[in-house]
Amino acid sequence: MRATPSHLLLCLCLLLGFVLARPACADVAVAAKQFDLPGLHLQDVNARLADDPAGGVHLQLQAARVDVAAMGWRRVGLRLDGQLQRDAQQRWVFDGRVQLRGAPGGALSDGELTWVVNPGSDTMQIELRQDKAQANAWLPLDQLSHAKISLRQLPAGWLQGLLGTVWSGRLTGGRLDADLALDTGGAGAQSSGQFTLDGVGFDSPGGRLAGQRVDGKGRFDFAHDPDGARIGLQGTLDGGELLLGPLYAKLPAHPVQLDLGANVRRGAIELDRLRVSDADALQLEGALAFDAKGDLQKLRLDRFRASFPAAYQRYGQAWLATLGLRDVRAAGHLSGNLDLRNDGLHAFAFDTEGLQLADGSGRFAVSDLRGAVDWSAQGDRPATTLGWSNLQFYRIANGATQSRWQSRDGTLALLQPIVVPVFKGQLRLASLDWRPAAAKGQRLATSLAVTGVDMASFSHALGWPSFPGTLGGAIPSLRLVGDRLELEGGLSVNVFDGFVDVTHLSVQQPFGDAPVLAGNISLKQLDLGALTSVFNFGSITGRLDGSVDNLRLVNWNPVAFDASLIADGGGRISQRAVNNLTTVGGGGLAGGLQGAMLKLFKTFGYKRIGLNCKLRGAICEMGGLGNEDGGYTIVEGSGLPHLEVIGHQTKVDWPTLVRRLREAVNGHAPVVR
Repeated sequence: MRATPSHLLLCLCLLLGFVLARPACADVAVAAKQFDLPGLHLQDVNARLADDPAGGVHLQLQAARVDVAAMGWRRVGLRLDGQLQRDAQQRWVFDGRVQLRGAPGGALSDGELTWVVNPGSDTMQIELRQDKAQANAWLPLDQLSHAKISLRQLPAGWLQGLLGTVWSGRLTGGRLDADLALDTGGAGAQSSGQFTLDGVGFDSPGGRLAGQRVDGKGRFDFAHDPDGARIGLQGTLDGGELLLGPLYAKLPAHPVQLDLGANVRRGAIELDRLRVSDADALQLEGALAFDAKGDLQKLRLDRFRASFPAAYQRYGQAWLATLGLRDVRAAGHLSGNLDLRNDGLHAFAFDTEGLQLADGSGRFAVSDLRGAVDWSAQGDRPATTLGWSNLQFYRIANGATQSRWQSRDGTLALLQPIVVPVFKGQLRLASLDWRPAAAKGQRLATSLAVTGVDMASFSHALGWPSFPGTLGGAIPSLRLVGDRLELEGGLSVNVFDGFVDVTHLSVQQPFGDAPVLAGNISLKQLDLGALTSVFNFGSITGRLDGSVDNLRLVNWNPVAFDASLIADGGGRISQRAVNNLTTVGGGGLAGGLQGAMLKLFKTFGYKRIGLNCKLRGAICEMGGLGNEDGGYTIVEGSGLPHLEVIGHQTKVDWPTLVRRLREAVNGHAPVVR
């Protein structure tokens, strides 16, 4: 845009010179292999001037190639065809058609051109029209480097070449109106004015910067030199969608105030001044920078205030999704600042009063969050207080508490232990050190203890059958290394008059889409009578020991473990429990015991019960007390009638085994006849 009017005018002035100097009543043909002006190159130029029967001169001009560096035009074909004459005011007027071939965005592929030179007022005017688009330029004859330009309904794609001189992105649609002043000189240009956008879209090669159906209006200033461009903009946006790296905005229908200053250098974009005001959702001041590939280099928010739920719905949804938080429910206000660079976090702070926040998948929720946190990667920050009325992790509700924090040399530390109520018991957090800037090293270290947690409440929250007993234990060290939580020590559950101990526990990507949990579980002297009554499996008395080693869950679904369960102290087993164990092992009854005889007894004595399962992927390798012909022993009987249950399937599809267990618990297992 910036050089085209003056260059076109220079060409037309030269043609006018031919008209004035040509012999009367004679055609004039002009040809040039090459024609150059500053910033303009024409190749294979042919022009023809002839008397027009209707008066004036008929002008035809063709150029096989036109290059306009300032517009980003390369190898554009040009054709002019029209009438040049003097009107009653002694002005030179050209009316005709202009056709460009290969111009970015299909600009002026078949347009109309009116050019007026008024020697009396020492001015020149150009008007271009195509379909709904119209462009007008006014220039003084003694200073063709200055122009006043008006654009109406101009397709945004027509400016693709100009955009390409400073950025690798592309315009994808929409139209614009603008009134501006343009000054060109040497290798640079300056422009300022006002604009209106209607459904404008843009995209970047990596897809990290994009926009669609953006409406808006305001004022701008633009300066361009060989090193890049400087852009300033003040105005409003009235709808559409924007993607700026990790930030996605779904703009509301009402005006959003925008004030920015940007530098563009070799494809990189730096917004060193950014102010946004969306009255009922978000206000911020800061800076933003992207490299030539569209990767985020800097996000600095010197001040922000977010009002929920509108701020989440319009601006926070995509960003929080990258952190593993989707379908968030939020209410309240959050204020603070943020300094995020390409090498990670450098500082953040926030304060709130009564914020409500919940992850849609149920992994995290907080109610009545109030207080502040202030962290910096360097130096010390003032101590802050943060409290809540309820904090929930994976359906485990933690009661009200208040905590004190301070940042020192990059570590945000808990200043004093806190006690949190959990299911009639307590979680005591003795210490917690968090290093947000630690990219791959140890990010978090803490020690905690759990006492007196009611297992019935705990199991109900997780959707399990109601277990009696209490949960307790100490974790002297819990560390977040990279994206992996590692626990030293263990948890012990006093349940069914025995103990379940969990050790070597770790969780990778705890808030990701597919968290991975690993650990070992030990079962000690569980009361089988109480256990089987809870699961409705059928009655078994005695004590159960066992282990689940090398346990691995992906998105809380088992993919690997080595499980061994044994009851070797003897006891009684009901007919229903016999049927269910037989079904689980895919086996049958040994020793010639007939179904009719089995029905005569409600319970049977046993000496030992054992069942093993080694899960790898979707296959469980089954085993028991010992190998038999074609199977393994699950129940070794004692006394009369003597009972033995043999499992015959050594490899069972895991979904099939889960279905069998579920049917057994729900009372749908087949009855042995």
